[in-house]
Amino acid sequence: MTLSLILACLWVLVATAVGLLPEKLHWPGAYALIATGIPLVGFVTYQSGPVWGLIALAAGVSILRWPLIYLGRSLTKRRRSHTGE
Repeated sequence: MTLSLILACLWVLVATAVGLLPEKLHWPGAYALIATGIPLVGFVTYQSGPVWGLIALAAGVSILRWPLIYLGRSLTKRRRSHTGE
């Protein structure tokens, strides 16, 4: 197993631990996970190939789905307000 895949597995364990923390720490933890997860996906892709990179990306998206949902909602609201819908 490559170093990048080991780090990705550790990232998943840390994400699980963040989910078990009190609710007021979820968003700061999510920001930290996003900040470390994006370069980690690139590292996995570089070291293990695009298939493993896509698997790591899918794992990250499934773990951090609520921040992505909120981002999508805010972008949709912003787009609607600019187009006048």
